[in-house]
Amino acid sequence: MSPAAELAPPVSPELVLEAGRAEAHYWRDVWHYRELLGFLAWRDIKVRYKQTVLGVAWALLQPAITLVVFTFVFGRLAKMPSGNVPYPLLVMAGLLPWQLFANALSSASSSLVSNTHLISKVYFPRLVVPLSALAVALVDFLMVAVLYAVLCVWWNFPPDWHVIALPCYTLLALLAALGAGLWLTALTVRFRDFRFIVPFLLQLGVFLSPVGFSTNNVPSWRVLFAFNPMVAVIDGFRWCLLGAEVPLYLPGLFIGIGVTALLLASGIWYFRRMERGFADLI
Repeated sequence: MSPAAELAPPVSPELVLEAGRAEAHYWRDVWHYRELLGFLAWRDIKVRYKQTVLGVAWALLQPAITLVVFTFVFGRLAKMPSGNVPYPLLVMAGLLPWQLFANALSSASSSLVSNTHLISKVYFPRLVVPLSALAVALVDFLMVAVLYAVLCVWWNFPPDWHVIALPCYTLLALLAALGAGLWLTALTVRFRDFRFIVPFLLQLGVFLSPVGFSTNNVPSWRVLFAFNPMVAVIDGFRWCLLGAEVPLYLPGLFIGIGVTALLLASGIWYFRRMERGFADLI
């Protein structure tokens, strides 16, 4: 053997990594990359409020303005009844889950396009990216919850024991946002037009959801409304935060859970189907 051959490094077999290569271990890989998920989430949280004059106050400004507008339109002009609940609290109990859903959906739907430098260079389960995008929405949600607590003190209307179910409805809102977000983020990679469609859908959705009024005021439309998964979430939040003053509509809850499960399952299926080509399309 020649001296040059002895000094040459050994040749290792080529290893090709591609999305979805280990189908049987995909979910284990998602768990394995949990530290990356946390890093991406923390990065997004810092970037959101970095170099802003008002900082975290931006998370409170939009729901505060929406609260005033909806209270005036539905409470003063339309004269929608609210029972024994102050109308601003009724609206705020609907805004709280809607803001969580809207922010989570918006972040998840643009998450892959916003991380093209990672998608095109490094392999990891791409599902980590939209999952990490939900973290910013949770931070904003906690801030808006503080605003709701202030209103409760102002009107002396504290939640009762129903509030223990609030984490379940929070999870339901996140799952609905994730299911829709997986569809939209995969479609955005292929068709960049969806970057402009998503804000329009959210603007439309706030009026197709009972944010500014109670579904008790439209009993003949309740079943049809229930196929919007956020209706069950908003009704559930109001039941948790306002207690017996806003009774829970169980048929709507079951329909909402079913629609959310279908949306999530189909979103995961479509996302996984498109995942192999993300690096090429990005």
